[in-house]
Amino acid sequence: MMDTTTSVGKGILQMYKKFDRIYFTGYLQPQFQVAQEKGTRSWNGGDFATHANSRFMLRRGRVRLDYVRMNNNDQISIYFVFQFDGTERGVVIRDFWGRIFENKWKVFQFTTGMFARPFGYEVNMSSADRESPERGRMSQILMRNERDLGAMVSFEPRFSDHPLRHLKVDIGLFNGQGLTANAEYDSYKDLIARTSLKPYPLNKKLFISGGLSYFNGGLFQNTKYTYAINQDLNGKLFMVDSTAENVGRKAPRKYYGADMQLKWKHSYGNTELRAEYWRGRQTSSAGTSETPTALLQEPYYVRKFDGAFIYLLQNIASSRHQLGIKYDWYDPNTQVKGEEIGKDGNNINATNIKYSTLNVGYNFVVNENVRLMLWYEFVKNEKTSLAGYTSDLKDNVFTTRLQFRF
Repeated sequence: MMDTTTSVGKGILQMYKKFDRIYFTGYLQPQFQVAQEKGTRSWNGGDFATHANSRFMLRRGRVRLDYVRMNNNDQISIYFVFQFDGTERGVVIRDFWGRIFENKWKVFQFTTGMFARPFGYEVNMSSADRESPERGRMSQILMRNERDLGAMVSFEPRFSDHPLRHLKVDIGLFNGQGLTANAEYDSYKDLIARTSLKPYPLNKKLFISGGLSYFNGGLFQNTKYTYAINQDLNGKLFMVDSTAENVGRKAPRKYYGADMQLKWKHSYGNTELRAEYWRGRQTSSAGTSETPTALLQEPYYVRKFDGAFIYLLQNIASSRHQLGIKYDWYDPNTQVKGEEIGKDGNNINATNIKYSTLNVGYNFVVNENVRLMLWYEFVKNEKTSLAGYTSDLKDNVFTTRLQFRF
């Protein structure tokens, strides 16, 4: 039994029925955007140029090859995927992995190569299927480019009558820096695990699914300086630990995630509610909370973070018309709030500001190969004591996109 609600499952099914070996798919996302101000900094396709507040761009251009090998009993034994992304910014690999299926009990799989990290729901949802133009700010910062080099073992029963057929468990080891670096830069690996419930029918029209995710990773500490939030007589600030034993230790990256999805099917489409929450500790630099792309030569900063993604999707009139509301937030440092940031000239900078984003949009399925997307993004930042961040920035963005797929 294959899960044909996923793009991989659909691909295998079509390969088996039509080609028995190779399957080509792809999609193209040309779009036009308008920002509130010139030079807007954005996680919706990247920052705008200094003198521009509108732009045409190819957000993604993907071509994917899937190859499946069946054994003599018409059981899937090997699955291979190669996908690259080509835009005006260049051509890069996105997926390059192979999967071996165990066919004695039909419950285990082994995957290795470059593939999506098994953490959370939104990270693993394809950009071709996602209803909003982009993943949330937290996804993009902590799981940049979503993919990493590693190996993973999965438990996923393929019998239609298996008592655990709705359960999937993934456990993998990964380099850590993903597509942001050309090679591994330390010996520490990220352990990532996810247990998920596939869509389970509560009745004929209502389905529930969800998952729990765990991430335990770290970085080689290249300097003896580690900063963390503490409090003195003047208030909260970053205080340094500069003991010599810090050099060579494992700087922490630990995340915890939980997600749930509810889908109600009705005569003219679906109503869907999704909620996902992350929290944990992230080690990075003073100027960003992203995972470093190389070993830091500067002090390490350890911050406690949290964030969430919430979707409400509603078909109107028919399944071709869909309204969407998405709300997400990312707080890179939950130990400081508002005017504590930059207060009295302390060393808490703009990297620690919480952002929340409300997206509202409309999707229209022109046909099975074309989708029109119209979305407006309202971005709000904390009001702080830092110059330039004492009020909300004007960084809202409107996106209109045509998505072509084959």
